[in-house]
Amino acid sequence: MLVPCTGRVEEILVLKAFESGADGVMVVGCMEGDCHYLVGNIQARRRVARVADILEKIGIGGQRVRMYNLSAGEGVNFAAFANEMTEHVRGLGPSPINVVRKGPKK
Repeated sequence: MLVPCTGRVEEILVLKAFESGADGVMVVGCMEGDCHYLVGNIQARRRVARVADILEKIGIGGQRVRMYNLSAGEGVNFAAFANEMTEHVRGLGPSPINVVRKGPKK
């Protein structure tokens, strides 16, 4: 889903990503203090923190969601963040939701 600003990323959208099979979610917003919509990225950071808390409470793990900030011209940093998140999630293994969906090993 395309959104004009990370401030439009609601908690339910991130939670639906996990429900749909994501093992991890990264939200990437502009630098704090440099948001075209003024405080969108600050709102996004709060929402990501709430999602992490929810995921922790329900046993999925709050470390599966992260917020990153960078400017539009930082493609190299974006790639580094994406690689970092990918390795982090690989280290965590599949989401418990996906483990349950797969069923017991035969």
